[in-house]
Amino acid sequence: MSSRPLVLVMGVSGAGKSTVGRLLAERLGVPFADADAFHPPASIAKMSRGEPLTDEDRWPWLDAIGAWLDARAAAEAGGVVTCSALRRSYRARLLGGRPGVRLLHLAGDPALIGARQAARPGHFMPASLMASQFATLEAPGEEEGVITLSVEPAPEVVVERAVAAISTVC
Repeated sequence: MSSRPLVLVMGVSGAGKSTVGRLLAERLGVPFADADAFHPPASIAKMSRGEPLTDEDRWPWLDAIGAWLDARAAAEAGGVVTCSALRRSYRARLLGGRPGVRLLHLAGDPALIGARQAARPGHFMPASLMASQFATLEAPGEEEGVITLSVEPAPEVVVERAVAAISTVC
């Protein structure tokens, strides 16, 4: 690929954003950032107690992720960042004014994703919040320029498909 892509990997908790994002960044030769690292301690504590975040909790987090994207774009270094980005308003905040960012939606069956999430020991997002993730998800539409990939195959296969899809839009 001739350009250094900026990719936002989105999906519900347990969809494989971190795994696919890391592999994708490695494959593209660009930096990787996990959205979990942008959460303030108060939000992590809230989720650890099984309490979903409010929009007011999310705005500073989304703005921090947006700042990371802006820094990567300014450096012309590209990058891959993960973020659940479940609502259109969140994606608008992340993608608005950032036309170079490609949106990659990892989608899958709630039973498959739930099983994967339950197998993640020690993660601050408890499986009990899975239903709220799917209830909140506003699937991205074509107008958002989304690349939607199934999480059913192995992560390496998902990454191969992502690279192929990204190369057709960059």
